Amino acid sequence: MLQIEIDHLNKHYGGFHALKDVNISIKQGSFVALVGPSGCGKSTLLRTLAGLEKTSSGDVRIAGRSVIGKPPRERDVAMVFQSYALYPHMDVEHNMNYSMRLKRRPKEEISERTRTAAETLGLGNLLDRLPKALSGGQRQRVAMGRAIVRNPKVFLFDEPLSNLDAALRVHMRSEIRKLHERLNATSVYVTHDQVEAMTMADHVVVMRAGVVEQQGSPLDLYDRPANRFVAGFIGSPAMNFLPATVTDNGALVLDNDSTQIGLNRDIAAGCQFWIGMRPEHLSLKPCVNDMAIDATVTGIESTGSMTFVVLEVASQPVVLAHSGRPVTRRGDHVRLHISLDNLHLFDRETELAA
Repeated sequence: MLQIEIDHLNKHYGGFHALKDVNISIKQGSFVALVGPSGCGKSTLLRTLAGLEKTSSGDVRIAGRSVIGKPPRERDVAMVFQSYALYPHMDVEHNMNYSMRLKRRPKEEISERTRTAAETLGLGNLLDRLPKALSGGQRQRVAMGRAIVRNPKVFLFDEPLSNLDAALRVHMRSEIRKLHERLNATSVYVTHDQVEAMTMADHVVVMRAGVVEQQGSPLDLYDRPANRFVAGFIGSPAMNFLPATVTDNGALVLDNDSTQIGLNRDIAAGCQFWIGMRPEHLSLKPCVNDMAIDATVTGIESTGSMTFVVLEVASQPVVLAHSGRPVTRRGDHVRLHISLDNLHLFDRETELAA
């Protein structure tokens, strides 16, 4: 069953076209991440779902009912913002149940929902504290608790972890996902961090300049990117790209280099492509169905468990990733082995996957 349907949605700010014919269907109980660079329209789309932005054209349906023109209070959604937006003079308990008190819900209901949400979020012993006495992670949990007590049809998260330090961000990613599963909720999560999107979501929507470039499961986007933008955005470190042209014998020859790479497909001579290679599909040792090309090591970054080797290939930078410690040094001339089974081709003109 679909919980949210976004149908040919457009949003204009004067002459600026912020959302361009957006179409997304979100199943009940799913966790969907909207991801893309700053200014791509993901937060605008979330605010449109919440009723904080008016649409220019198109339709938005929640639980089968169109909410175009409906104010936020009539949409049965709850939003968790990037800033915690807690009332500094209210303790945790009153911050969490403020919306219910405004609606004059029965005291017993308010108390029960607040207690349940606090226990779910590990805030049971903090209900009498003011926000200034809480850590960043605790404040974020209070903001989520304020959404939970409303028992909405849809939870909307607008980059809720961006103000937290790296270690706490990793912890809160897991907590939000567990909370989503515990509540059997439908969640829409905005982030510019593709790692958050890949690790938390069932369905990822990649946006650029107001356009949905591709959507699908995280691994589907990783393995089968629709274009060069998605290929370069999804994955850390990012996919490597080398410019090449198809020769008369059907091979690819790298620009600024005489190296040829064989193709297992029939493509017309003269076609120009970007060759896409994931860092983990490169090696300094022979592998199955590979070919080797000359490269020079220009940098090494080691995290202890992983090593990232920066190489120069045909005057282009290329990053290789392997587990373990460095096996080369800066300045070494090496043979770089490329897995031919994992090559991606993108048309140089359209940047679409070939």
